[in-house]
Amino acid sequence: MLMSSPRGRGNRPPLIFEDFFPLMVEKLGTDGFMEELSNGFKLLVDRAKGVITFESLKRNLALLGLEGMSDEDVMSMLREGDLDGDGALNEKEFCVLMLRLSPELMKDSKELLEEAIYLDDL
Repeated sequence: MLMSSPRGRGNRPPLIFEDFFPLMVEKLGTDGFMEELSNGFKLLVDRAKGVITFESLKRNLALLGLEGMSDEDVMSMLREGDLDGDGALNEKEFCVLMLRLSPELMKDSKELLEEAIYLDDL
């Protein structure tokens, strides 16, 4: 689904995911795709805190097919998406991170953003 960094840890090969996001946008439209990202956030969120924390992400790694991920890699994921520096991901940070990790969607990000804003204004 996403592409991770090209480096592996120790002797492990790097994690590589096929980027299905462009196909999802094509099939679901911008509004439907954003709803799917929101659903993904809800799967990973710490319900008591309303954000994705290290603990909630670590607990739900199997949902992403990443159950063997090291604590260091989990923290790295959180740091990469944590725009406000609070050590967790709110829904907006999660969605931005997911879009940034999709090379194909980044090519069309301006158009997607404009379409999403337009749909919100309706």
